[in-house]
Amino acid sequence: MKIEVLGTGCMKCKRQMKNVEKAVAESGIPTDIQKVEDIEEIIDRGVMLTPAVAVNGEIKVSGRVADVAELKKILDEAQ
Repeated sequence: MKIEVLGTGCMKCKRQMKNVEKAVAESGIPTDIQKVEDIEEIIDRGVMLTPAVAVNGEIKVSGRVADVAELKKILDEAQ
């Protein structure tokens, strides 16, 4: 599974990355976590508000910080 955190590096984006890392650690699901900071790539993917989270290329969260419980649910559904 591939998870991407899209954002330019603001505090919310950093908090989202920590939540993703914690959700992955707690779920035990093998994943590849990547940070996407290039604004043009973010816009090309249709994201207008960051932070955003993509799972296997599909945007699941945009414009807010998802908590760990929500992220774990998203990961379970993506399996």
